[in-house]
Amino acid sequence: MSQLTPLLTVDHVSLSFGGNAALSEVSFDVRPGEIRAIIGPNGAGKTSILNCISGFYRPQHGRILLRGTTDLTQTTTNQIAGLGLARTFQNIALYTGLSTLDNLMAARHIHMKQSMMQSMLYWGPARREEVAHRQVVEDIIDFLEIAHIRKAVVGALPYGLRKRVELGRALAMEPELLLLDEPMAGMNLEEKEDMARFILDIYERRGVTIVLIEHDMGLVMDISDRVVVLDFGRKIADGPPDDIKRNPAVIQAYLGEA
Repeated sequence: MSQLTPLLTVDHVSLSFGGNAALSEVSFDVRPGEIRAIIGPNGAGKTSILNCISGFYRPQHGRILLRGTTDLTQTTTNQIAGLGLARTFQNIALYTGLSTLDNLMAARHIHMKQSMMQSMLYWGPARREEVAHRQVVEDIIDFLEIAHIRKAVVGALPYGLRKRVELGRALAMEPELLLLDEPMAGMNLEEKEDMARFILDIYERRGVTIVLIEHDMGLVMDISDRVVVLDFGRKIADGPPDDIKRNPAVIQAYLGEA
């Protein structure tokens, strides 16, 4: 794919629930190899647009194109995962009764090629595949510095560590495009600093394109290449962080009129 071709194109997407418009004619793109932030006040439609991209919601109008060809609005959720998209959620969605290791291994299912019968017998190709998937997961555990909780039951972990496990599960899918929905919400300062470091490492060392929803404006302006701003389901600004900071419509949306 050419660097000039957007990895993701959101084209005039509208989404309504009953008579309430969550998104109205929203358009923006995501280029390969960038951190693309989506910001806006509470209720602006940020999570709704991520849900449309990942297939959890089906917009009534518009298209969402992956690599300029595949329309994600016509693609099932499991197919979307197989196309190289992964996400985290605003409210943590993990298998709370399983260990950290098991949660990450569960995300490897989209890459497994052996049949259920071969896996049950656990010999030959099935065993080699299991070892290969386990190595990918162990590398992610080391990368996110969670080796000390690898066997811990996720439901018993502190909130900040559960957010890190959820990030690890998304990475275990080996995404080309990673959607992060408020990855630092509810964290203390130290946890936020750690998460910011991991996000930058994913971007720089693993070459993953990132779409980020985050309320910490300092972080957004520091690490994002471009920022799109939503307010009441409509796009009100789009551009580099420095331009967004000075945009009167953005200032009004966040602070109100004097």
